[in-house]
Amino acid sequence: MTVNERQFADIEAAATMLAADLATILRAAIDARGSAVLAVSGGRTPAHVFTRLRDEPLDWARVTVTLIDERWVPPTHVDSNEKLVRDYLLQGPAAKAAFVPLYGGEASPMEGQPACEARLAKLAQIDAAYLGMGPDGHFASLFPGDAALDVRQGCCAAVPETPQRVARMSLTAPLICAARHLFLLYSGDDKHEVYQQARQPGDYHELPLRLLFEQAQNPVDVLRVA
Repeated sequence: MTVNERQFADIEAAATMLAADLATILRAAIDARGSAVLAVSGGRTPAHVFTRLRDEPLDWARVTVTLIDERWVPPTHVDSNEKLVRDYLLQGPAAKAAFVPLYGGEASPMEGQPACEARLAKLAQIDAAYLGMGPDGHFASLFPGDAALDVRQGCCAAVPETPQRVARMSLTAPLICAARHLFLLYSGDDKHEVYQQARQPGDYHELPLRLLFEQAQNPVDVLRVA
């Protein structure tokens, strides 16, 4: 595994670079295999990336987009990652891309997991996965100590509601780590300290981010906004 670290002065510069990198990988996948699969994260930062990526010259009709994780809320909800992707990425030429949602309208992610699994199982290998991280070292909706961290079979894991967060659906760690190219974008000194800890050997149940660096086959590009 190769880790490529880059530092940027602001989110705009990092987002511009990441969008260009993602577009390059998607174009190469289309050239090599006729199609491309992109998995993206939600949150505040991705909108900066999405508005740049959607303007990249791509054969968007050959691209399939899915989510790294999703809060179990309708796609009209302000906290929906699907809404974020539809509002900021799937616009203009990029609207031609196919979209595979994680949320299916069921009462809970536990009820929705079989249908979500069936949707995701039809996808080819993810060509590029764009990840963020939390100050607790989580990525996707794989939080420290959660059972979802140890789901090793299938494509998605239901993450029950807790007093701290709503119920979610997450891609499994093996599916994410199997992406041909992994990208991690974060900002702030607190997250940088967590990132440095995650680069050291240790228990991934304490710092789930370690899983990205324990897999041996696929490169990880790390973009830090300092």
